[in-house]
Amino acid sequence: MINALHNGRNITLIAPRRMGKTGLIKNIFYKLHEQQPDILTFYMDIYSTQNLGDFIRLLASTVLGKLDSVPQKALSRVSLFLKSCRPAFTFDELTGAPKVTIDIAPSSEETTLKEIFDYLQSSDKRCYIAIDEFQQIAEYPEKGVEALLRSYIQFIPNINFVFAGSKQHVMQEMFLSAKRPFYQSTQTLSIDRIDKAEYYHFAAEYFKQQDRELDKLTFNYLYDEFNGHTWYIQVLLNRLYGYSEPIDIQLVNYAIEEVVAESTYTYENLLAAYTATSVKLLNAVAKAKCVKEINAGEFIAGYKLKAASSVNSALKKLINNELIYKSAAGYIVYDRFMAIWLSRLPF
Repeated sequence: MINALHNGRNITLIAPRRMGKTGLIKNIFYKLHEQQPDILTFYMDIYSTQNLGDFIRLLASTVLGKLDSVPQKALSRVSLFLKSCRPAFTFDELTGAPKVTIDIAPSSEETTLKEIFDYLQSSDKRCYIAIDEFQQIAEYPEKGVEALLRSYIQFIPNINFVFAGSKQHVMQEMFLSAKRPFYQSTQTLSIDRIDKAEYYHFAAEYFKQQDRELDKLTFNYLYDEFNGHTWYIQVLLNRLYGYSEPIDIQLVNYAIEEVVAESTYTYENLLAAYTATSVKLLNAVAKAKCVKEINAGEFIAGYKLKAASSVNSALKKLINNELIYKSAAGYIVYDRFMAIWLSRLPF
């Protein structure tokens, strides 16, 4: 990633949620700053945005006023470029850095977006911008958002982008389909599990600093139980770090039970919003742990599911809502703790 960005290549970064994309991006930015102290890096997560206007406002608050170290110059440059809306200026109480918010009318959105990109292009500094959960723009009600962004991004030589996303099928369609504006415009990378031996060395060192031992057998059990999925392993390592007892497999299982019990109320309320067919399918996938062919007769009959058409309809909704994820091995319940809870429910 460092090599790609340093040499002017944009990146598409694809990985399931909670695998470590954000941490990786911020670490990359940290290392780039070590190599080039005068660069500027920006990170924005657009998962909560619902339309183009939300995207533009978030982009504006992320980058406007940040290209210059002198506040007066920063505000002057923002005012020079933003003509379609009235920016509001405030200052960070701790750093004194300018903060800019904008209020834009729907009729001015595209003009304002162009002005923000013109502002970015005007800088003589090297900039790197990471847009996390980039697949969200495919959900915007406005037509042509991908083409609009592509038309600006391709002509900004001083800025490179990291487009990160967790919905694998959507991201691949956006960047690998010849019909889409971003086709072959980036270097595509994916994050897999952290190597087990490397992860053990990392974790064991932290416990050693506390004069405690994390043996390899216990760590391997934890790693395998969650198939190397970073966030879940980190959650449990944090729990183990806080306990005073000697660390073994029994304590790992206690920590898992603790987390699952704490989440039960949340899971019960979540399932209440879904049809019986969807809940039954989710339950079946959890009990099977990983389903290679979800329309296979053996799976449908084995778990007494309805016809394949009903299964497909429920599956689509569960994937879109990120309750089920299609991994390389097959379909799994996205939330690993929820999968444990579901697997214990009566069927």
